[in-house]
Amino acid sequence: MYEGVLQDLIDELGQLPGVGPKGAQRIAFHLLATDPVDVKRLADVLVELKQKVRFCATCGNVSEDEQCRVCRDPRRDPTQICVVEEPKDVVAIERTHEFRGRYHVLGGAISPLEGIGPDQLRIRELIARLNDGEVTEIILATDPNIEGDATAAYLTRLLRDVGLRVTRLASGLPVGGDLEYADEVTLGRAFAGRRSAGD
Repeated sequence: MYEGVLQDLIDELGQLPGVGPKGAQRIAFHLLATDPVDVKRLADVLVELKQKVRFCATCGNVSEDEQCRVCRDPRRDPTQICVVEEPKDVVAIERTHEFRGRYHVLGGAISPLEGIGPDQLRIRELIARLNDGEVTEIILATDPNIEGDATAAYLTRLLRDVGLRVTRLASGLPVGGDLEYADEVTLGRAFAGRRSAGD
């Protein structure tokens, strides 16, 4: 245990996701040894982040404007909405250059153990976006884990009667992976999602 502001900084850093006590201590000592100008720049960026960055009023992605760049882009296909859990998922999909529709960020996934149910997610906002009849397909791109699967199943049941095409991203073996290292669930999904070799 350290005293005063150093311990306060370690405690605050330890609250960040993925940063444990030792990592928080390393970061704190790094900041202590860093030039004050660099530390001030970091502090200024953190303050500016909280002042300028918000969530898009339409899709929930991060933005410095009322709407994010994807929602403002008239070239995007308005008939497709890809539903993701977090803004970082939008970035991952955008890097593929495969999807040209729009997004909807739920802000998490259904997780009863963490007290997160459908009401804590941006599901009502998704339903509201479907009222104009322009959307024809919802692509569920939630994480392939228990929470993501539960969220996708819930949304599938909810949207089944709306008359939309509801699809789920395929999951399976990563490119460059070896079969011997694949777990049973991944291998099972690869078999379930198989397609014709000529496609």
